[in-house]
Amino acid sequence: MEKNTATTIFETLSSAVRLDVYRLLVRQGKAGLVAGEIAAALELPATNLSFHLKSMVHANVVTVEQEGRYMRYRANLALMLELIAYLTEECCEGNPEQCLPMMASPCAPESLCCPKPEQT
Repeated sequence: MEKNTATTIFETLSSAVRLDVYRLLVRQGKAGLVAGEIAAALELPATNLSFHLKSMVHANVVTVEQEGRYMRYRANLALMLELIAYLTEECCEGNPEQCLPMMASPCAPESLCCPKPEQT
């Protein structure tokens, strides 16, 4: 991942509304939600939501697929995992074998954080 891509993702999710939308879509997994369901769940006016969804699609943070007259939105989990890998690629000074497994998460790669120093 390039630095500009990572920056775009962070800029896109720096809006509280967009972060709420993304987290809602993550909870839905592959099923995603149509725009009306997102608006209802977050109690947002459709016009306000449309603006945010357009920005999120443009940044590739969410994907959209037309289903008849509805648009179904899904969180781009692969992109987020790529972002996490980018942020942690130099973990433990580039020695990932020294890293401990992350807390259990259905979406997380296995080794993302460095071990804590041993207590003496």
